[in-house]
Amino acid sequence: MRKNSIKNIRINEEVRKELQDIIMRRLKDPRVHPMTSVTKVEVAPDLKTCRAYISVLGPDESLDSTISGLRAAEGYVRHELARTVNLRNTPEIRFIPDASIAYGVDMSYKIDEVIAEDTRRREESDALYGEEASSDTDDTPEGSSEP
Repeated sequence: MRKNSIKNIRINEEVRKELQDIIMRRLKDPRVHPMTSVTKVEVAPDLKTCRAYISVLGPDESLDSTISGLRAAEGYVRHELARTVNLRNTPEIRFIPDASIAYGVDMSYKIDEVIAEDTRRREESDALYGEEASSDTDDTPEGSSEP
């Protein structure tokens, strides 16, 4: 099976859904943050290994704590995955921290700050130059010429 085949993509998505369900509903480790999500799963074509990218909505300490809790419960998670997903081999799971959601939220805040700063500067510019621009305009109608 190739890495990006339709079958492999389907397996990745099915394993991701099941891992999300196992982590959120069946895992009772207090180190695992309640706002944990499985963002992506990559199952090797031979079904021997699996990389699960984990994201936590919260501080960095909660991500570290969640990853350590998941690594401690790896055997249980793999057993539950074997029960729910019918695969020839149940892959070994490696939990990898994923900061892409936090990065996206941070970039969104930065974009909002830049837009607010740009709007503020534009309003200041209009207020400052708006008075001068109105005094520079001619009140003469078009087509009439004055000597």
